[in-house]
Amino acid sequence: MHPLVIGDFVNQIPASVFILIHVALFIVGAVLAYRCFSSELRTAGWGFALFALAEISYMTYHLDITTFLAAHTLSEVLDVLAFVLVYVGFTQRALRPAAA
Repeated sequence: MHPLVIGDFVNQIPASVFILIHVALFIVGAVLAYRCFSSELRTAGWGFALFALAEISYMTYHLDITTFLAAHTLSEVLDVLAFVLVYVGFTQRALRPAAA
């Protein structure tokens, strides 16, 4: 008897589909980083830049450059740092006293 594997159908999806998804998410991260840097939200901009880098890291697995575990672990670390920087970037701005 084989153990129940949830999501095994995903293995049938071609790697090119995953690359397209990660390219799209990279573009989202890069555009948001650019917009934040342009509007003086530098900390949040660095967060979105790290998110974009995480998407590149994810792609390395689908391009057979790294193992799944290496790409996934690095990407998760970059994502956590990205979320923290985006949060800090936006809350710093929100908590700043209004100019009199």
